Amino acid sequence: MYETNSMILVMIRTAIIFVVLLIIMRLMGKRQIGEMQPFELVITLLIAELACIPMADASIPLLYGIISVVTIFILHEIMTLLDLKLKPLKSLISGKPSVVVNKNGIDDYQLKKNNLDVSDLIESLRSAGYFSLDCVDYALYESNGTFSALPKQDYDSMQTSLPLVIVDNGKFDENNLAITGLERGFFEELLEQQGVRKTKRVLVLTADGTGKCYLQQKGEKFRTFKAEYPGGKTW
Repeated sequence: MYETNSMILVMIRTAIIFVVLLIIMRLMGKRQIGEMQPFELVITLLIAELACIPMADASIPLLYGIISVVTIFILHEIMTLLDLKLKPLKSLISGKPSVVVNKNGIDDYQLKKNNLDVSDLIESLRSAGYFSLDCVDYALYESNGTFSALPKQDYDSMQTSLPLVIVDNGKFDENNLAITGLERGFFEELLEQQGVRKTKRVLVLTADGTGKCYLQQKGEKFRTFKAEYPGGKTW
């Protein structure tokens, strides 16, 4: 009998918390998780954690849980107001978009600032439908983490074959070398022909099956060139 009453009590408490959370989340707005600003995501996680405590522990007064959730909601409204009204605080609270690709190529500083590398950038580009680094004029990560890119007008004609990353931040990608079927020495010689003395100075080198290569050294503007693969090899 005692266990049955306890189960009923937990069900009632859970139902009450559910209704309170539903109301709070509706009041917070319609953003999806992936569109939330950092402070909104933190608040959402906190609300979920605070809601679990009174649901799982019947010894904690239900009112404590409700007050905690409402307090977090009030903080959310204050933060949202500051975010909207005070521009200097907006960057501090929500962050700023980071332009990681511009007319000069990849901005390595912005990538590192966001704890990203070239591979992360290329993955984001592919997810957006852009396979060649030179087919976009600009690319950026918004303050909420979403990725946007501005392609060149004729970008479709610039990605006729899949580019592979040969050198990433000064290191050869052995897996991609194996896919091309070409030796490291071939690309080292190719870099020498392009005036690159040390591989560690290369931010990124990509090559596609048609021979088009994208090269950017650290701190320099990117350039593209055509390479002749041994034996007329393609992929």
